[in-house]
Amino acid sequence: MHAIVTILQFLILISVIVTIHELGHFSVARLFKTKIERFSVGFGHKLLARTDKNGVEWCLSAIPLGGYVKFAGDEHVSSMSPDAKELDAARTAIVAKEGEGAEKAYFHFKPVWQRMLIVAAGPFANFVLAIVLFAGVLMFIGKGQTPASVVSVEPNSPAAAAGFKPGDLITEIDGRDVENHQDALTLIMMRADSTIDITVLRDGASVVLKATPARKEREVGSGGHRIKAGRLGIEMGGDMRWQRFAPHTALVEGAKMTWQVLDTNVTYIGRIFAGKENGDQLSGIIGMTKATGDITSETMKVKAPLEERLLLVALNMITMAAVISVGIGFLNLLPVPVLDGGHLLFYTYEAVMQKPLNSAIQGYGYRLGLVTLLGLMLFATWNDLNHTGVVKFFGGLFS
Repeated sequence: MHAIVTILQFLILISVIVTIHELGHFSVARLFKTKIERFSVGFGHKLLARTDKNGVEWCLSAIPLGGYVKFAGDEHVSSMSPDAKELDAARTAIVAKEGEGAEKAYFHFKPVWQRMLIVAAGPFANFVLAIVLFAGVLMFIGKGQTPASVVSVEPNSPAAAAGFKPGDLITEIDGRDVENHQDALTLIMMRADSTIDITVLRDGASVVLKATPARKEREVGSGGHRIKAGRLGIEMGGDMRWQRFAPHTALVEGAKMTWQVLDTNVTYIGRIFAGKENGDQLSGIIGMTKATGDITSETMKVKAPLEERLLLVALNMITMAAVISVGIGFLNLLPVPVLDGGHLLFYTYEAVMQKPLNSAIQGYGYRLGLVTLLGLMLFATWNDLNHTGVVKFFGGLFS
């Protein structure tokens, strides 16, 4: 029963996030009066369908792990841009059927800058969703913050070697502002084996220390999952300050939190390409589903009335949805063909060269992008199976 609830929770979560992403594409396309054939939540067989007055077919499909907007005349599943020859043929066919000028309503005949905005609107909608979700939590619930104040320093630790002292207040790590101990903890964990500048406030003066967090194993989350991450060897603490925010300041703070999540994603991916991380923290559908279930299980164990526990579950799901939304927005901006970032890359070429990229080259690019994306999904799934102990279990059967 727990597994079914967990899967349903995740499917609802991911469906909402992807729907908002697709609505980003849809809304900007409609702003530019682009002809749209279908808006689908999910893939595969259509379960429900309704056509509105604008001729858009709204669908709920059988596989609830995504969605799409299909523009009229877009015959490529990957929305690959037609080359000049294909565009001429398409223009002739549309004019013959609908009359002169009708092609201007079709996506591929829109100015390249409009197509770029339509494509970028999906990831942008994900970031806006995250800001709104974070802001909502900050307005109605608030946020507890413990200062990044050093309480103690472990002997023979990287912190001791760097010169940390009890009473130091960490204000900046590797060029990033630190507002609380969670900021400091996240930044340190993401910089294992890298020498970084850490600014502390000591006796009223700013002091810059150089430290190299050691890569140590630690437990994260509630499922007993252990990772190797940066550790300095300091204990931070202080009086927690709980704060609720007015709407305008909540939006500003929500934008900051969204940026922090995005910065963490970018930093981690950058460290993978730099050879400083092995990518074992990349997670896929299995990992996200498990995390959803773990959060719910741990929250329901809290000793509180049922309605309070359900409220905590809802708040945790909202926060998790914001984090996943940022991740989906970031992923889609990667310059990989089949993703929004790949389309933007091709449209940039078109804007510079004043003609679409040859369809054969686009085809090779999309096939390479598909292989890359599938490889990334398989790698993330392998990580998830490792983290859940499945690989270890089956390995034990044959050892």
